[in-house]
Amino acid sequence: MPISSIEDKKRLVRRLAGSGRGFAEQYGFQVTNNPSSLFQLLYLSVLLSRRGDFRRAVESAQALRAAGWDSAARLARSLHEDRVRVLREAGQRGDVDALASMLGDLARTVVDRYRGDLRRLRAKAQYDPRQEQKLLTELPGVDGQVVELFLREAQALWREVAPVADRRALAAARRLGLGRSAGDLAGLAGGGESERLAWLVGALARVDLEKRYAEVMS
Repeated sequence: MPISSIEDKKRLVRRLAGSGRGFAEQYGFQVTNNPSSLFQLLYLSVLLSRRGDFRRAVESAQALRAAGWDSAARLARSLHEDRVRVLREAGQRGDVDALASMLGDLARTVVDRYRGDLRRLRAKAQYDPRQEQKLLTELPGVDGQVVELFLREAQALWREVAPVADRRALAAARRLGLGRSAGDLAGLAGGGESERLAWLVGALARVDLEKRYAEVMS
């Protein structure tokens, strides 16, 4: 049964955001404002946007990092056949060859356009959220869903893009009675607290993906 009282809503928000970590951080991806961290968030978002078990996407991103491809420059220098092998060993199915090609193209484009540093994309956009989204979608393999997933995490750092909540987080928010929009969640998280909002929406996304509603409501 959805929560109705504002105090109960705030209590649940404190529980969900209390870990002090967003979705990516729960799986070992640091959300820090440096080129390597931001690029890892981007390829994690690309993998999460694909159909299939989200755990496979997370494991694939972890495998890319473990292979030493923790930055755009390093991934750009990797061999296509090595990317294919790593992705397959991490459990990727379907057209792995195309996925490996796209990830290589993504890395090379980030290097060519922004010298491997997505902070330069942000600066080029002049910290305008719409321009940031536009420039992101001009990268290979990055569509609106990928942008949403990336900014869900990055809003903790790129405060101008907040509030952002992806469809999984909003599905959980509606089911739990916490609201129907990113703005609703921002109000509960605390105005201007983009980092806390990132923790909250990340936790909500996990609740929906892992089907932990009964645990959360208990």
